[in-house]
Amino acid sequence: MLKTDLHAGWTVRAVGGPVPPEIAASALPAAVPGTVHTDLLTAGLIPDPYLDDNEASLVWFHRSAWLYETTLTTGPAAPGERVDLVFDGLDTVATIELDGTELGRTFNMHRGYRFDVTGAADGTGRPLTVRFDSALEYAEQVQKQIGERPRPYPHPFNAVRKMACSFGWDWGPDLQTAGIWKPVRLERWHTARLASVRPLATGSRLTVHVSVERLSDSPLTVEVTAGEQTTRVPVTGDGATIELDVPGAPLWWPVGYGDQPLVPVSVTLLAGEEKLDEHHTRVGFRDVHLDESPDEHGSRFTLSVNGKEIFVLGLNWIPEDHLLTRITRADLEAAVDRAVLGNANLLRIWGGGIWESDDFYDVCDEKGVLVWQDFPLACAAYAEEEPIRSEILAEARENITRLAPHPSLILWNGGNENIWGHEDWHWKEALQGATWGARYYYEDFPALLAELDPTRPYHPGSPSSPGHDPADVHPNDQRYGTRHEWEAWNREDYTFHDNFVPRFCSEFGWQAPPAWSTLVSSLAPGNLSKESPAFLLHQKAEDGNGKLDRGLAHHMPVPDDFVAWHWATQLNQARATSYAIDHLRAHAPRTMGSILWQLNDCWPVTSWAVVDGAGRYKPAWYALRRAYAPRVLTFQKQQLAVINDTDDAWQGTVTLRRVRFDGTELAAVTADLDVPARSVARLDLDPSLLAAAEPDREVLVADADGLRATHLFAEDFGLHYDPAAVRAHTVAVEGGYSITVTAASFARDVAVLADRVAPDAVVDDMLVDLLPGETHTFTVTTATVVDGEVFSAPEVLRSANSLALPAKVG
Repeated sequence: MLKTDLHAGWTVRAVGGPVPPEIAASALPAAVPGTVHTDLLTAGLIPDPYLDDNEASLVWFHRSAWLYETTLTTGPAAPGERVDLVFDGLDTVATIELDGTELGRTFNMHRGYRFDVTGAADGTGRPLTVRFDSALEYAEQVQKQIGERPRPYPHPFNAVRKMACSFGWDWGPDLQTAGIWKPVRLERWHTARLASVRPLATGSRLTVHVSVERLSDSPLTVEVTAGEQTTRVPVTGDGATIELDVPGAPLWWPVGYGDQPLVPVSVTLLAGEEKLDEHHTRVGFRDVHLDESPDEHGSRFTLSVNGKEIFVLGLNWIPEDHLLTRITRADLEAAVDRAVLGNANLLRIWGGGIWESDDFYDVCDEKGVLVWQDFPLACAAYAEEEPIRSEILAEARENITRLAPHPSLILWNGGNENIWGHEDWHWKEALQGATWGARYYYEDFPALLAELDPTRPYHPGSPSSPGHDPADVHPNDQRYGTRHEWEAWNREDYTFHDNFVPRFCSEFGWQAPPAWSTLVSSLAPGNLSKESPAFLLHQKAEDGNGKLDRGLAHHMPVPDDFVAWHWATQLNQARATSYAIDHLRAHAPRTMGSILWQLNDCWPVTSWAVVDGAGRYKPAWYALRRAYAPRVLTFQKQQLAVINDTDDAWQGTVTLRRVRFDGTELAAVTADLDVPARSVARLDLDPSLLAAAEPDREVLVADADGLRATHLFAEDFGLHYDPAAVRAHTVAVEGGYSITVTAASFARDVAVLADRVAPDAVVDDMLVDLLPGETHTFTVTTATVVDGEVFSAPEVLRSANSLALPAKVG
């Protein structure tokens, strides 16, 4: 097998649609892999769609057509040799021609394509073209052919196999990219090639399924090497299965539970001793199980690895950049690192994005991050007829096979909110009996997985109540399966979480704007207002700002000043994050999973992400890190919940105090801690701790082993905070600055917004509660030299107190 990349020498030009004349005038150099958007950006022909209101100026692209062109020259094929042109991914509606002859048409960005071009392999340069027509117009045609089906947004994204959020979402832009988005190459081979390799590793066994494509009936052998073990088996027909017992194999564990040993696996296809083709990958030996057994509350939804139950500390993942071809392995590693540093152990690949890349999975394998992979169907009804059906099944087969080796992949999920939508969002009236996807979730995907990957559990949809007819038991029922909690954000308040104890909460979250540096780098100064058209273009949620303001009003005054509003909404997101996660974790083992919406953003936007589109931490990321810590103290109504998600018992003493904001101690109790490994204890609070005589100026505090929980007896707008409770002293240190903050009165949620001082600045901690006389030292990492006094500026040194009206404390 000889593989030759075909990434050089491409151009792209407009060939249809309302393309501006200055762009349509000539061909441009094209990066492959790449997209037209990125080529136009490189050429300076379009403005950056991520800045100000530029997205709106590019809607012409949605109905445009583009032609990629190059010259293909390849030497003559030897006798018995075949030459294939292989595209790993085309986005999306493409026609491929070689020397004026059509090779094929594609309608799915989620799969690869192979064309036999042996007849053109004669050493002559031949024009190779790939025409991309409008995916939107194709989807509209399909919709007319098979009938419109319900969806939440105007564009019929559910009628074409393209990344759904490419058409816009409630956190993402509507750009509708097109291009050769994955590698393209020539493959020259003879006799036979490896058509697919599917290694499945469990705790002590490796099974490798191999399929071959033949050009002859020559006897073939497959050789598999896993670590130090090698075995050969003959190919029967077009395939072979190799079984390897690996007693004592080093077990792969999720982060926080053990190490992540990865074993190299090589598969070689032989004709006699001639090497025809080879495939290299890695596996991790581990067993995965999903316990859905009935109990007194309904039924469990508990994942285990190697027999050990895992409380999932998860984050939902969307594509790291809306312009997918700009994402590098380094970008993915940095993003996954941000999840790990936030104490997460799982990422859920949401169904409106893509089947994530091999680089993404490799990174998760190495770092011990579990992956929950949605089949890419989201928030819509999907036709079970052609031309959609065969595309969905083909991409599923291809990607199940591709992802099978990765130990990080722990669960397959049928899709996002589709079962819920059919039951609750008035789809039935609109569908009038038309298909909507049930066959995929309940028949096709389970059958494909039984054939291709029986080693991992399958869940029909998030949310859903497995084993129950959705008409009888609601898909979002807290007693079964998975639950999405969106009433809190959409209509209620983050305290609404108290009303439910789900078995596993796979979506919940709260919005906030991006970090200040991200905001000012993406919006012009005149647009720094929550009502400016450009700001609102970067706020995609329905009534998003209204929900932000109403969410604030439950707890604190809604500032008129934009800078204060920015901090207040970020703080409220952080509190909402902590509140929900603490509630879920405190109910283990009844609840055994928390997957926050969401880790990341794909552009600068007000969203639910805890890391913004520039990779900067919002305050909510620090709240997440604390809430996902291995050990946590949290007040839950009239109890203290003590969460110990480690392999060791937590033994020690907790000190509980009721204290006035001026530091006067009003009640104090100590209690012994003896919390077994991987468990939660609840301590009833002594009545003296709850008997606040002045609820507007008292705080309940719990301290144990350097951890702290606080509880206030009133909302912020009813508290007598000292708005100037802290002062700071800054010194330069190697790599940045050290800021020591001292409290003169109770100071809540103390933060240093370091990026307001320098765009590259990152602070090590945030949202610290201090009693009078206490200090906390923040470390800021930055390469920028500044006057240390800037860290004491009121827009940098922040707290909940700084949002309060001046009030006498005492």
